[in-house]
Amino acid sequence: MKQHIDLNSDMGECFGPWIIGDGVDDAIMKLISSCNIAAGFHASDPNIMRHSVANALENGVEIGVHPGFRDLVGFGRRHIVANPTELTNDCLYQLGALREFVHFLGGKLHHFKPHGSLYIHASKDRAFSEELISTLHKIDPHLPLYCMQGTITHQVAQELKQPFVREFYGDRDYGEDGQLVMVRRARAYTPEEVANKVLQACKEGTVQTVTGKVIEVDFDSVCIHSDTPGALSLISATKKLLEEHGIAIQKPTIHHP
Repeated sequence: MKQHIDLNSDMGECFGPWIIGDGVDDAIMKLISSCNIAAGFHASDPNIMRHSVANALENGVEIGVHPGFRDLVGFGRRHIVANPTELTNDCLYQLGALREFVHFLGGKLHHFKPHGSLYIHASKDRAFSEELISTLHKIDPHLPLYCMQGTITHQVAQELKQPFVREFYGDRDYGEDGQLVMVRRARAYTPEEVANKVLQACKEGTVQTVTGKVIEVDFDSVCIHSDTPGALSLISATKKLLEEHGIAIQKPTIHHP
């Protein structure tokens, strides 16, 4: 049973006057210990980025950059065919943009976490993971990468000695291979469903797949997306249930290969 866990959520995933999800970022930021801030390609803009960074710093939340495919229309959930160098350059562009706001407001970038289809692509594509992580290692060999246990991204981070944090997803379904079932639009979950799923993972190290099979999982951080319907209730219920069972919410354990 875990004694503590990081609770993370994706922030700033709006664009100008358009709001994705329930518009509850500010409320969610008070409940989590780390956040992943969109940097302009799948969502967000400079004004939203600055507000999100300021909000995180005000609430003592660790800040990560959340780069995605160049896909505003599809919210970064459509796969884009591009070579590893092009995709890595897109990631660097987004990292640099967000990091400047973090520095300007007196903070420090805590981690790097790809978004949506880019996250899934990295988890399965060795060439891209190697290009991305070797580049991150040159820029900052101490910058943790959020990824899932057993993926190619996780393997390459270990091989190239880049720090990493392993994730579990409370509001996404799992396949029997231990990986996420990718969807264009998240289904609705009840607060009790998500909270109990996360508690089971923290206490027993298991999760039930879409086929009903129970598989083992290991992780350092739990993600619940801010754009999932009812996200604030999902996160509130999860945090409450974990704390009732003696599991503290705090910044993540970082693995240093």
